[in-house]
Amino acid sequence: MALRRRKKQSDETPDEQVADVEVEGVRHSGPWDASERSPGDDPAYIDLGALQVRVRVGLNLEMPVDESDDIGSVVFVTDDSALELRAFAANKSGGLWDEVRDDLILEVERLNGECEQVDGPFGPELHVRVPVQVEGEDGFQPSRIVGIEGPRWLLRATFLGDAGLNPSDEGILMDALRDVIVVRGDEPRLLREALLLTPPSTSTVVLDDE
Repeated sequence: MALRRRKKQSDETPDEQVADVEVEGVRHSGPWDASERSPGDDPAYIDLGALQVRVRVGLNLEMPVDESDDIGSVVFVTDDSALELRAFAANKSGGLWDEVRDDLILEVERLNGECEQVDGPFGPELHVRVPVQVEGEDGFQPSRIVGIEGPRWLLRATFLGDAGLNPSDEGILMDALRDVIVVRGDEPRLLREALLLTPPSTSTVVLDDE
């Protein structure tokens, strides 16, 4: 599945689409909870169920299906980078990213990779290098893993390719991350339960300027 947007369109969100809610802390400029912001009538937003994402010029979207035919992630793709987004149920008190981050560090160590924890715009994040085989030669896969906690949810963002090798707090992928709206829902969920996604009504979306 590929979703793309072509031609330049204003990326400003109309004031009437923003809920009158003050967001404090690291999420003051997104990503958002559904109680804080609504896409309104913005045609650039795509409803994927647990996530509402905004398509931008230069981004393709992919939705990989796992062995159970579930969709647990959406991937923004550019020419040289990618951003994978996964959302999970969390508790009201927060702190899930601390636990998940520790688990990721152990997994990188198990794979004989390198992992550095640094302070980023959303708090502690991981810069990872995992050894891989590339055309029969030894190499490594770089990634930047960011965890963002909201009201009873955790959004895990993994930057890959050049965005993982040369982390930046600006650019089209970071803008796409800040545009995300998480729709957690009110139903009880297990801690760390994946918030599954649903594909949009059409497999390809193309947005043009009027």
